[in-house]
Amino acid sequence: MTVSLGEEIMLLSLDDDTGAAKGETAARWGVAAGMLLELVMAGRVTVRGGRVEVFDPTPTGDALLDGRLDRLTRWVHETSSSRKVVAWLTRDHAKGSQDVVDSLVARGLVTEEKHRALGVFPVRRYPEADGTVEREPRARLAAAVLEGAEPDARTSALVALVHATGMHPQAFPGLPKKQVDPRMAEIAEGHWVGVSVREAIRNLQAAISAVTVVTVLTAVS
Repeated sequence: MTVSLGEEIMLLSLDDDTGAAKGETAARWGVAAGMLLELVMAGRVTVRGGRVEVFDPTPTGDALLDGRLDRLTRWVHETSSSRKVVAWLTRDHAKGSQDVVDSLVARGLVTEEKHRALGVFPVRRYPEADGTVEREPRARLAAAVLEGAEPDARTSALVALVHATGMHPQAFPGLPKKQVDPRMAEIAEGHWVGVSVREAIRNLQAAISAVTVVTVLTAVS
């Protein structure tokens, strides 16, 4: 079963048994960036100079991607004077993450459980239903980062997203950051992807760094 970069990020973040999101905030940014990068790799969107442009609004045939593409196209038309990557990620990260979770539920990869915390607050959890799909991106990450294998373009993109969002604990549980960080940085800056995708990755990394700082400062204040 083929899954998008955004879905892979979400699967990495969800605890297999409890269904709770580990590093939920980081995962949301990673999912939004992953879906955008997926559209870049599909030749529908360009991301350069910190800005987003829709290059080709033609549907891809993937319902999840096409939903993002349609939403992005409408946003671009509404905000013709400012199409910054940061603005798009800020706008889309919450809804995009929920759309991705809904897709995983619909495809039978996770199940949805609802209950009320303290008997009052509604809480949703998404425990694993089919772990075979998640094992594939984990195997790719391990081969590229831990074993030194040369990654393909999709694996390079996934590594870059994990690196940018700080999702090392979710991708490599039990391993210290210093053990995986140098190799992840090397892959994120490497030659394994085309020029347009590499530029998009750098733009997305900068945007994630910016929104993460803003999120931390807002929480502190």
